[in-house]
Amino acid sequence: MVAPTGAMGGGPRRAQLPGVHNRSMEFLISAAELAAAPVPPVLLDVRYRMGGPYGQGEYAKGHIPGARYVDLDAELAAPPGAAGRHPLPDAGEFGAAMRRAGVGADTDVVVYDDWNGWGPARAWWLLRWAGHRRVRVLDGGLAAWRAAGQPLSTEEPPPGEGDFVPRPGGMPVVDAEGAAALARRGLLLDARAPERYRGEVEPIDPVAGHIPGAVNAPTTANAAPDGTFLPAAELAARFTALGADGSTEVGVYCGSGVSAAHQILALAEAGIPAALYPGSWSEWVSDPSRPVTTGPAGP
Repeated sequence: MVAPTGAMGGGPRRAQLPGVHNRSMEFLISAAELAAAPVPPVLLDVRYRMGGPYGQGEYAKGHIPGARYVDLDAELAAPPGAAGRHPLPDAGEFGAAMRRAGVGADTDVVVYDDWNGWGPARAWWLLRWAGHRRVRVLDGGLAAWRAAGQPLSTEEPPPGEGDFVPRPGGMPVVDAEGAAALARRGLLLDARAPERYRGEVEPIDPVAGHIPGAVNAPTTANAAPDGTFLPAAELAARFTALGADGSTEVGVYCGSGVSAAHQILALAEAGIPAALYPGSWSEWVSDPSRPVTTGPAGP
């Protein structure tokens, strides 16, 4: 079923003209802005690198002072299974993890990583889905923090004492049936690499290809070479060219619902609300009765 519950908040936002305003203050924060914050936000280090080193070990080598590590696999997802490789976590368990990280109902939260922003985007999406609106992603991640000459720490702060209680429904979601329906009547974006979308390779999931009717929009095209998001106007132009012009419903999926959150963040920067298919391709192919398409475009 289609279940686009919740909203981005405040209705659709459209990107303004270049030179007028190129970056949202609502979803992203720069390293300079973070360093100058008069009241330090709660900092979540969400290092997640698919197939790479374990994030907590990297965190221990150096992180933004005061940051607490959040494990994407253990705290930002339920155990893998028929619902995909990274199903949405139980709301109660997610809330407990956020409280341990120091998140309160009214605290500002900044999330970051040292890779491509997928892990922080997942945390950003989950917090907003759970009803926390004051969360931003550090644009450019730890690399931007270092480039700004800011210090790192190896000191791990004690567990936090936050009071945040999740209230799910703050972001729109669709299930498998809803994703298929969106591909027919609206726009369903596949955020994976083009070769995986086309079904030429599939290094992770047991079946290659894409959901029929989905349009490929690789997450990697959302960012500049330094890892920062493209200006909002450029993102708006990119998504408009793909069919997300504000006149149709938009949904996003990827392999397991992680990089798709980055795509939804980019869409939000462009002023385009979008629903997440949390189970994504890894859930879709768990049912052999669901159709699969290969090649450069859907039917």
